Amino acid sequence: MLEPGVLEPRIEQVEAWRLKQLITAGYSVELAVAIAPRPDVDLHQALDLVARGCAPELAGEILL
Repeated sequence: MLEPGVLEPRIEQVEAWRLKQLITAGYSVELAVAIAPRPDVDLHQALDLVARGCAPELAGEILL
């Protein structure tokens, strides 16, 4: 069992990692900030859309 307060920093680390991945893939900071904390948005799908040539703005509309 996790101690109180341990899970929150881990969630922040995951969100920061997701944010970095999205920005590296070509998403704007603003769009990456909107997507990164959303557990309902599949990061692999977000990255794959852009890797296949979808504009990040359109990918954001699809995902959000």
